Amino acid sequence: MMEASGFKRSILITGGAGFIGSHVVRRFVKQYPHYLVVNFDALTYAGNLENLTDLEHAPNYRFVCGDIANLQEVRSAFEAWRISDVVHLAAESHVDRSIADPTAFVRTNVMGTLNLLLCARDSWNDSTAHRFFHVSTDEVFGSLGQEGYFIESSPYDPRSPYSASKAGADHLVRAFFHTYGLPIVISNCSNNYGPNQFPEKLIPLIINNLLEGRDLPVYGKGLNVRDWLWVMDHAAAIDLLFHRAAPGSSYNIGGNCEMSNIALVRLLCRLVDEKFGKTPGASEHKITFVADRPGHDHRYAIDTSKIFADFGWKPTVPLEEGLRQTIEWYVNHRDWLQNVCSGAYREYYRNHYDSKSG
Repeated sequence: MMEASGFKRSILITGGAGFIGSHVVRRFVKQYPHYLVVNFDALTYAGNLENLTDLEHAPNYRFVCGDIANLQEVRSAFEAWRISDVVHLAAESHVDRSIADPTAFVRTNVMGTLNLLLCARDSWNDSTAHRFFHVSTDEVFGSLGQEGYFIESSPYDPRSPYSASKAGADHLVRAFFHTYGLPIVISNCSNNYGPNQFPEKLIPLIINNLLEGRDLPVYGKGLNVRDWLWVMDHAAAIDLLFHRAAPGSSYNIGGNCEMSNIALVRLLCRLVDEKFGKTPGASEHKITFVADRPGHDHRYAIDTSKIFADFGWKPTVPLEEGLRQTIEWYVNHRDWLQNVCSGAYREYYRNHYDSKSG
């Protein structure tokens, strides 16, 4: 039996070594010293413990290498750490990868979520003392035209294996609330950006390619529109909803900042050129339009009026300011980028952790 006594709560944060997860873990560890934060991550390609080196010796932080798709590993973590709450972020999340291998997405996103729900249901006798927070995506709602916004009651209409697997997970979470009374909360967020993001995603990919002088690939004509959310604004919203949202509720979390992919890439070119004192427009010739991916949703846009009306939350970092901070972070952490691109970051776990017990 691991030592979990002496803490007000013992929170299992899944996917805590990933991009969004690492920011959520850091916020909870630093904001709530009376909580034990257990980072449960399988360390797949997007899981990187170098994201959390500053927390390794925090007295209220533990890392457990585990796979949510393995029911016994999840159950063991619940028992060993006396888990009182879950913040569930672990997911396969890259649309392109889901097109190539849908099975991995169903395994992790659907079966992994089910395993967590089963363990929570079986472990929590008094449901009022617990919380199961499930982090989802706006992509479950499908694709918008030129007008309109996704709201919490928008019908589900997923278009990719990734979004379909997340929609399935959302439905399971709601089913456990209605069937078993599990105290769940669901959030659906727009595209996140900021420090530590794995460079397969658009913004860090473009920044890295700009730094390396490579071509800047843009799908189709670059007219697909996304709403961009500063990752630390997202972490603050998760913190807020975890503590204050009513069981069974769902909230959309967005950045209130829509931009087409081509406009975003051009903005990144301008900001990087400014950063290094280059002639305005110097990098735009590197933009290369490539064949569009199958089923590429045209537009996502989030209506955040519910979370603002209920709790006063709104995004605090405008897109251009957030992009400047993101570029600065990647410029100052070229070693992190190099380790990720080379795969060397995969050795960090073996060098710093002895076993799955953390």
